[in-house]
Amino acid sequence: MSERAAPFYCPYCGDEDLRPGEQGHGCWECAACNRAFRLAFLGLLARGLQHTGAGGDET
Repeated sequence: MSERAAPFYCPYCGDEDLRPGEQGHGCWECAACNRAFRLAFLGLLARGLQHTGAGGDET
């Protein structure tokens, strides 16, 4: 398994000053807006995306 993926920016303020959180795996802290958040992979969708001939995507 690879290293944990790091977010590039805060989902709340967009700043890039992020540090791993003390609460555990997947937790991040933003020094700019003073928020903490958690990232988690939930799983794959059962059906996935189905492409149509019109160029749009349907689920």
